[in-house]
Amino acid sequence: MSELAVRGSQTAVMIGRCVRLSRRNVDALLTSLLLPVMLMLVFVYLFGGAIDTGSAYVTYVVPGVLLLCAGFGAAGTAVSVTTDMTNGMIERLRTMDVGATSIIGGHVVASIARNTVSTVLVLAVAVAIGFRPAVAPLRWLAAAGVLLLFLLAVSWLSAAFGLLARTPEAAGGYTFLVMFLPYPSSAFVPVETLPRWLRGFAEHQPVTPVIESLRGLLLDLPVGSAPVRAAAWCLGMLAVAVLLSAVLFRRRIG
Repeated sequence: MSELAVRGSQTAVMIGRCVRLSRRNVDALLTSLLLPVMLMLVFVYLFGGAIDTGSAYVTYVVPGVLLLCAGFGAAGTAVSVTTDMTNGMIERLRTMDVGATSIIGGHVVASIARNTVSTVLVLAVAVAIGFRPAVAPLRWLAAAGVLLLFLLAVSWLSAAFGLLARTPEAAGGYTFLVMFLPYPSSAFVPVETLPRWLRGFAEHQPVTPVIESLRGLLLDLPVGSAPVRAAAWCLGMLAVAVLLSAVLFRRRIG
């Protein structure tokens, strides 16, 4: 069997293992699935009436909530990676010549799977409370592509945080930055309503072009250069995260 086939088989096994671990950790799974839905309901029904976005607030807020899903899922990825690094599991896998890419890749794919389920749940609840997205298939595919690229970048970045952290609790803290980014952006209020000192950051951080791309694609609005900027941010984060993960893994294993 070729080296590539062996690594592919190892990655598939690691993905299956991480997915099973996610299913068994019921508390964390329910939190990552239900908390974004609860936050969306809070924003729509408690704050939506006081925020003027020019349309129904549920229509405005859904893209931002989808990115919150990614943040919550990312926290679980970092904790899972750190747990493997601290409980001896990595050493056992390495004695079986399982590659670093397969080990970390399993966590990343499991994170994307969790986030996919959470995204579908959020969209279903959003439609139930008034969200009416565009139905053009190409726009749906483009929105899914942007979101998947963001999920991939954030999941790898979280894996790097998990390799950097020394305890699962610290890993959860490191991912706070990922979960925080949607708030100072166009996720919940238009950027132009923010204070001037914060507006510059909101306009030039990775989450805003992703949200603007999703909002435009799902609602059949002009997207301008937002998808290109979103892709550039995501690919840049992904490249840095993969390189950082490789360096940190070698340093931790020795």
